[in-house]
Amino acid sequence: MSEFVAELYAQYKDALERMLYRRTGDRERAEELTQEVFSRAVAAPPRNPRPWLFAVALNLLREEGRKATRHGRRLELYRGEQPTTAPGPDDLFDRDERVAQIRQALETLTDRDREALLLQAEGFNYDEIAQTLGLARGAIGTTLARARRRLVDAYRAREGTRHVAS
Repeated sequence: MSEFVAELYAQYKDALERMLYRRTGDRERAEELTQEVFSRAVAAPPRNPRPWLFAVALNLLREEGRKATRHGRRLELYRGEQPTTAPGPDDLFDRDERVAQIRQALETLTDRDREALLLQAEGFNYDEIAQTLGLARGAIGTTLARARRRLVDAYRAREGTRHVAS
């Protein structure tokens, strides 16, 4: 591995794995996809690394998403926080229920909206989001606002349905 790619690996590996884990829900798969991103970087070192690496990761997810649809897998966007103490059974149940509601709400978003939110969560600025997703910079604010609004609306709708059924 070139020194340049080794530096990129040290700098971006964790963020890429975290993003890929949020989308796949599978740590091993996230690690595999991260390795694929860096193998492509070795083959063609990027000039603008951060957007390039995340764009490649998102493209790999899209490819996998098409395959996963046939196998019943679902993409997800949820960051699991590691608790400092072991939660009780009730806490685990409540958390799992919230995660399921968030996943369902996320599934209602378009890929572009989901990806824009994900990149923003990773600390990307508007220029980087635009470059990564191939959008005009001016469209990013609108895209993010619409995505957040749709996510909140979908979550609230699912939460209301859950309370009615309870």
